Amino acid sequence: MDKNLGIWITGASSGIGKETAIEFAKIGFKVFASSRNSVDLERLNNELPDEQSVEIMPCNVASNSNVDNTFKKILSKNKLGCLINNAGITTFKLAEENSIREIDDIISTNLLGSIYTIKTVLPHFIENGGGTIINVLSVVAKQVYTKSSVYSASKAGLLAYTNSLREEVRRHNIRVINILPGATETQMWPKKIRDDFGSQMMSSNDVARTIVWAYLQEGNAVVEELVVKPITGDLK
Repeated sequence: MDKNLGIWITGASSGIGKETAIEFAKIGFKVFASSRNSVDLERLNNELPDEQSVEIMPCNVASNSNVDNTFKKILSKNKLGCLINNAGITTFKLAEENSIREIDDIISTNLLGSIYTIKTVLPHFIENGGGTIINVLSVVAKQVYTKSSVYSASKAGLLAYTNSLREEVRRHNIRVINILPGATETQMWPKKIRDDFGSQMMSSNDVARTIVWAYLQEGNAVVEELVVKPITGDLK
């Protein structure tokens, strides 16, 4: 892969996004790290050696204008070769308990935000003759879990959208890769669950290294969908 082409990672202030940014920076890629949590985003470079760094690009993907402005800033610095949609939020509530505001926030961030970023980078990838879109989804897109109805809808919706997109952009040499992680120890989970079940979860770095591996595959083969789970399986 051409390391002169940048990689844009959303939701990069913590968890899988943060670890993915670090892993790509370590092997010499130009990384543009976005998040609406600008305070944590600014700390990202503190975890890298002095000779390595990422470009900090605060962005709320739920705002299409914010996404568009961020992408223009990225293009002013570098051509882009890969978009990694990782930004995501959730609640752990029964459907009857979710407020309309929570529903709007989850759908706007997880589903619409990813569609906004994809729509923004597509013309650039088409003009350049190729590119890669990696979506960090979840096993909830295919499996049934209680207290995850809105989150599941957002991830299943993005899975359907990108599966259709993939067929449309093959002729442009654009790869669409969907990563579906199982339980991963991130701040998305309530502290009580992480304390009780953290040892059964994957680390964010486990998933990050899988994302990097999927991106680095060359030739005519592409990993279109990859389910990643802890070796012990789903949480019991």
